[in-house]
Amino acid sequence: MTFADRFRVAQPWLSLLVRLGMAGILIAAAIPKMQDIPQSIIAVRAYRLLPEAVVPLVGTMLPFVELALAAWLLLGLYTRWAAGAWLVFMAAFTFGVIWAWANGLSIDCGCFGGGGEVEEGTATYGAHLLERAAFIALGLFLVIWPRSKFSLDSWVAPAPSAEEADELTESVDTHE
Repeated sequence: MTFADRFRVAQPWLSLLVRLGMAGILIAAAIPKMQDIPQSIIAVRAYRLLPEAVVPLVGTMLPFVELALAAWLLLGLYTRWAAGAWLVFMAAFTFGVIWAWANGLSIDCGCFGGGGEVEEGTATYGAHLLERAAFIALGLFLVIWPRSKFSLDSWVAPAPSAEEADELTESVDTHE
C-alpha cells in the first residue's frame, strides 16, 4: 500500500478531527464572549481599528457568528465554505494582532473572552501569531480536503466510488 493509498483512507478521519477541532475552538471563543458582551465590545474597541459607531455591533455579533460557524463545522455542511470563512476570520484576527503590535498597543486579544488594554509589556503578540498560524493551517487543511466522516456533506454530495474516481482520472489523462 502506497502513501497515497494510506492517506486516501486516513484523510476523511483526519478531516473529521480537524473539523471538530475547529468547531471546538470557535465554541471556546464564543461562549465567554456571549457571557460578557460588554467585555467583548471592550476587546474590539482596544484594537482601535474600527469606527466607534460599529464597535458595539461587532463586539456583540462576533460571538454569535463564531457559534454559527462552529455549528456548520460540527454538522459538516458546506465544509469547504465554512473552512474558507474560518480563514477569513483568522486573516482578520491576524491582521488585528499585527496592527496592535505595530502600533505599540498593549492589549489582550480577547480571542477567548476578556480582552482590552493590559499593562505595558504583558501583551504576548508572538504567541498569538503562532496560535493564528496553527489555526490557519487547520483551515487550509480543511479547504484542501473537506470530505470527512460523519458530515452532512457526504449525504448531500457523496464521494465518488473508487471506480468512478479512476474513470475521472483516466478521462482527464486522455484529454491532455
